[in-house]
Amino acid sequence: MLLFAAPHSPLAQPWNVFGGHLISAAVGVMCAQFIPVVSIAAATAVGLAIAAMYYARCVHPPGGATALAAVIGGIHIHALGFAYIITPVLVNTVTILIAAVLFNYLFKWRRYPSYLTLKNRESIAPTGMYGPIDHADLVYALSEIDSFIDVTEEDLLRIYRLATGKKAGANVESNK
Repeated sequence: MLLFAAPHSPLAQPWNVFGGHLISAAVGVMCAQFIPVVSIAAATAVGLAIAAMYYARCVHPPGGATALAAVIGGIHIHALGFAYIITPVLVNTVTILIAAVLFNYLFKWRRYPSYLTLKNRESIAPTGMYGPIDHADLVYALSEIDSFIDVTEEDLLRIYRLATGKKAGANVESNK
């Protein structure tokens, strides 16, 4: 959902997806193998996966489910042991990342990963170069954007330009 509905979200970026799933899979397998009570293993796996993702700076909410699946996935998942990390998790993670890049490429405003959008970003003036924005202008600008939760820095700059009627860089030239 994150990669296709909110591709600019920090939680959907490649390191978050890749690291989040693989780290969580490893945590889940360890909990499944070393904690005999399933309910305790499941809760521990999810909690440790969240902590590990946070520490590794790759928080990806579905990673918790990846850890949980390693514990409650049944005998077939348990039989995989640490191979669960490679197949299905690594294979599925790489596949979904490739699909997200291809799908989001179809839409000019939705490049994935987000750094592809930033490469085409317009230059901006230094902080303090912009005037105040009235609430009504901001509401108008937000109504012109086809985004309601997934807002990038580029979206915010576009909102500013729409609200003030200025083009990027115009303030820079007038303040030189």
